[in-house]
Amino acid sequence: MPVIALGSGTSKEAVCVVFEKVNTGGKALDAFELVTAMYAADGYELRRDWYGKDGALGRQHRFKETLRPAGQDSGIIAAVSNTDFLHAVSLFHTRERRREAEAVGKQGKELPAVSGNRNALLNLPLEAYKKYQALVEEGFVRAAKFLHMLHIYRVFDLPYQTQIIPLAAILDDIGAAWEHEANRAKLAQWYWNGVFGELYGSAVESRTAKDFLEVPAWLKGGPLPSTIRESTFRAERLKTMRMRISAAYKGVNALLMKTGAEDIRSGQKFDHIVFFGENVDIHHIFPRKWCEDRNIGPAVYDSIINKTPLAYRTNRIIGGAAPSIYLSKLEQGDKETPPISVQNLDGYLRSHLIDSNLLRADQFEGFMVDRQERLLTLIEKATGQSAYRGETEEEAETDLEAAEAELTITA
Repeated sequence: MPVIALGSGTSKEAVCVVFEKVNTGGKALDAFELVTAMYAADGYELRRDWYGKDGALGRQHRFKETLRPAGQDSGIIAAVSNTDFLHAVSLFHTRERRREAEAVGKQGKELPAVSGNRNALLNLPLEAYKKYQALVEEGFVRAAKFLHMLHIYRVFDLPYQTQIIPLAAILDDIGAAWEHEANRAKLAQWYWNGVFGELYGSAVESRTAKDFLEVPAWLKGGPLPSTIRESTFRAERLKTMRMRISAAYKGVNALLMKTGAEDIRSGQKFDHIVFFGENVDIHHIFPRKWCEDRNIGPAVYDSIINKTPLAYRTNRIIGGAAPSIYLSKLEQGDKETPPISVQNLDGYLRSHLIDSNLLRADQFEGFMVDRQERLLTLIEKATGQSAYRGETEEEAETDLEAAEAELTITA
């Protein structure tokens, strides 16, 4: 039997690498598994906390049930992983160590980093975990409530899973202050800058730590967090946002619902009851068939500019007809649907940032230009800063945009 001998001075991170490389059981050995083994040496069952045991429900189950709507399998924080949870705990522990170092006069590079990376998790003391676990869990529950306030109800529609970690840590750190309207507005501004700046798709560990330190300080009058300072949104990006692999695509959908979009058939706003009860999703405004019949390609008609949240039954009425036809159908009604007045229907369309005159005239090109500008204004209001409207012809297409384009063409 082969044996790997490790010296007593081998770091925990190095042990993790060795275990991952020699593991042949088909199950990944992540930091959670190794921290579990470390805590077991002290007689503590970490897996019991997460998965539950002997009839006791674990944290994973509680997260799945948090704000779970009736008839749905899970709630908005169901995809939070055990390592995500440890990451948030580590943020508090490493910040505590940093503050202790500051208290004794250390500065600059002498200060320990605030971190939730794998090395930090493997050096997370059991006592620190015990100290912060309940507080961090409450932070994730607050994050779920906050996301519902932004009209983000499903994991499927969550712009970034990774941004939940700093969100939960921040909400726990500021305590009851998160209930104040002014703080919520600032938190929403920070959140949308992360989404529309598309900043939580890579290099998330360093950004998470920065936001954990900077956002609470900003709420108390400090400088803008780097996520807001570094966030930019290009006007032309709206044209290339075509599917849910884009965080900003999902962000536009949530913002439309948050700012009062009403279903164009029922006139209902999309709170969580209507959202699930009416099977609301993102649908085309100018239908796919109508566009394809006029040689308009998916690279154009699949843009978020030509999409909006609609109920399932409403989308069925729209079908593949021209907007002028399906709007007339809604106005006339039928034996199952009462007629809708032109005034009310125009109001519903305005709530989706749609110019009713352009839509009734089937003016696709004019509609796309007009709605792009309206959506940009919506994003600017949410982020608190102007979108970049400069020339973009010479700018390289991002990896994300290229992936969206390829998936759109091959779909």
